[in-house]
Amino acid sequence: MKNSYRIGRKKAFTLWLSKKIIVYQSYRKEIGNFTVKNQYFGGAFSLERMTWIKPNFLWMMFRNGWGTKEGQESVLAIHLKMDAFKNYLKNAVYSSYNEKLGISREEWQNQVKESSVRLQWDPDHDPFGNKLERRAIQIGLRNDFIKSFSKEDLLFIEDISDFVKEQNQFVLNDDLDNLVLLEEKPLLFDDEGLNKKLRLK
Repeated sequence: MKNSYRIGRKKAFTLWLSKKIIVYQSYRKEIGNFTVKNQYFGGAFSLERMTWIKPNFLWMMFRNGWGTKEGQESVLAIHLKMDAFKNYLKNAVYSSYNEKLGISREEWQNQVKESSVRLQWDPDHDPFGNKLERRAIQIGLRNDFIKSFSKEDLLFIEDISDFVKEQNQFVLNDDLDNLVLLEEKPLLFDDEGLNKKLRLK
C-alpha cells in the first residue's frame, strides 16, 4: 500500500505532506468501485447530501468497524490537494456551539445556515475502539464544496479495503507490534488565524 509505514504502538494524528493530505471515507461497494475506477465521485454517490471526510485513520476504523459495518465495506484513501483542504477549513463552521467561539449563539446559528462546511473535533480512538484524550477532526462538505471535492480537488483515490481487513486481523489477535498504519503527524498551518480557529495552539 502506498505511503504506509510500520509504526506499531506509535501515536498518530493526521498524515500531511506539503501539497497533499490523505483523508478517509467508507461506502458500499457500488460507490467505492465506481470511484476507484473513474478516479472521481459519481454514479450512486450523492452530491445532494453532506459528506464527511476524516484525516485520521483510526477514527475512520472506529466509525466503520474496520470495514465490517454494512454499507461501509469499501474503504477509500483519498489523496486531496492541500490547498483545497485548507480552503475547507477556512470556510468551516463548528457543528456545535461553544462560548469559546467568541460569538453569540445567534451569530453562530446564522453562520451555520450560510456555510457549506462543518467541522467538529471528536475523541480519537485506539485500534480497539477505545476513546483517547487526543481529538480527531472531521469535516462535512455540501453544495459547491462537495462538487469540487468530488472531482477537481482530488489527486488520487485508492481502495484500501483489503489492507484494512489484513490489519484488522492483527487487532483481533491483539498483535499491535505487527499492525501497519499510515504515518500520521500533527498538522500545523503557516496561517496563524487558521490555527487559532482550529484551536491547534
